[in-house]
Amino acid sequence: MENNEILELTTSAWREKVYIETAEYIIKGYVFMPKIGKKSRLLSEILNTNKHFIAVKNCTLESKLNPQKEVESHDFMQVNISTILLMRPLYED
Repeated sequence: MENNEILELTTSAWREKVYIETAEYIIKGYVFMPKIGKKSRLLSEILNTNKHFIAVKNCTLESKLNPQKEVESHDFMQVNISTILLMRPLYED
């Protein structure tokens, strides 16, 4: 993805860094939603849509079942909402 495409996406959408936990993985990355409505409802809006997947960009994927496995980095992945056990904002110092 070109820098101008990223800029266009990030200026027309809310961006939130999140921690997502499934039975098998810990995922840390960014989710996006159009700048419609309130930013404070971003995560609940994502989880309460009629869609089955959410897009996560610039993310890491850590295996819970095999902790020795190297943490993977991905530009983009889709996560099935029905597999999410926990999703919260991720605030790093």
